[in-house]
Amino acid sequence: MAMHIVDRRLNPSSKSLENRQRFLRRAKALVQGAVKKASQDRDIKDVLEGGEVSIPLDGMNEPRFYREGGIRDRVLPGNVKFVEGDYLQRPQSKSGRSNDAGEGDGEDAFRFVLSREEFVDIFLDDLELPDLSKRKLAEVENEGLRRAGYTTSGSPANISVSRTVRLAMARRVALQRPRPEAIAQLEAELEHCSDERRPELLAEITRLKSKMRRIPFIDPIDIRYRRFENVPKPVAQAVMFCLMDVSGSMSEHMKDLAKRFYMLLYVFLTRRYRKVEIVFIRHTDRAEEVDEQTFFHGPASGGTLVSSALQAMHEIVQSRYRPADWNIYAAQASDGDNSYADGDLSGRLLKDMILPVTQFFAYLEVGESGSHPFEMSESSLWTLYQRLRAEGAPLSMRKVNDRSEIFPVFHDLFQRRQAKERVAP
Repeated sequence: MAMHIVDRRLNPSSKSLENRQRFLRRAKALVQGAVKKASQDRDIKDVLEGGEVSIPLDGMNEPRFYREGGIRDRVLPGNVKFVEGDYLQRPQSKSGRSNDAGEGDGEDAFRFVLSREEFVDIFLDDLELPDLSKRKLAEVENEGLRRAGYTTSGSPANISVSRTVRLAMARRVALQRPRPEAIAQLEAELEHCSDERRPELLAEITRLKSKMRRIPFIDPIDIRYRRFENVPKPVAQAVMFCLMDVSGSMSEHMKDLAKRFYMLLYVFLTRRYRKVEIVFIRHTDRAEEVDEQTFFHGPASGGTLVSSALQAMHEIVQSRYRPADWNIYAAQASDGDNSYADGDLSGRLLKDMILPVTQFFAYLEVGESGSHPFEMSESSLWTLYQRLRAEGAPLSMRKVNDRSEIFPVFHDLFQRRQAKERVAP
């Protein structure tokens, strides 16, 4: 009697993971395009959450080997219902044929879900930080020593005297070790005692001395050594300065555009550096360092002096972030308004104080929704920064009006370029 075996076992987890990675490598270009398309209409907060993307089915074709002629037995994967000899039911009417034109839903895309790590890795895959010649990235680590408590073995040079004495005292108290003063007092009493009490005192002194010998002043189990462990230490760290005009001309829509760009820059820096600090500086006609909540939502009024924010950043860098130890990044968001009399001072501060110590400085000019960036008039701040760029200042500038433009602008600023190629203005 013939026996038919249908293998319905699922793929092992390791094999499924390997197949998934192989698929992502093979369809890398299609997946990258799908990720960028999906990210245009996505909220910045959702970037780290992964999600569903779709790619065209014509990109899923795989090479196959065909053999012509003869009678062949095939083992087809995915069969969970039938074995050899079963009868197949007649298909229903119109089944198995494509729908008429304009009718039904066509299956022209392959959809799958990316994890958070896969989504961010693919989105940032072809991006790179500019001007990295001065310092290494935090991905390169050094080994450093860090205190990690105490241990019962180690080098004599690492003995912790205070911890050892403390443990020895606790052990002697717990075991009721006789004190030398108590024995000395009994010996003094022995010299002047009567003959009847002498045997009792001698026995007590002998017992106490014997117990003292059994309970040493410091036992090997009391000794403690300082313990150290090797920990990776980043050789570089980054600080991100967020500068924003919060005068009355900046609407909530403009602040939202700036916030999305700042969040993207922070996500990108955290992928390259282990330690990233953020400094928020808002300004009207005067600047102040604030927390994130106040930076985006705190009320403010007054005129606009960009030099106040640049001066505040310069003072903070001098006091807390030495350029030799920190990779300094700065992003400035504004609607372009600035006092005409403040232009020269702002230009000198940016050119002489800020740009020489920063790895990257980006200026994002935000506008109201509905207009095209090229239709925005040339603001006083944009004109000033364009003049600095023409003089050779390493400054990146972009205009943004809508949420969907944030990702393309960010991608354009940080895409990989040749060593001598500069970011376009």
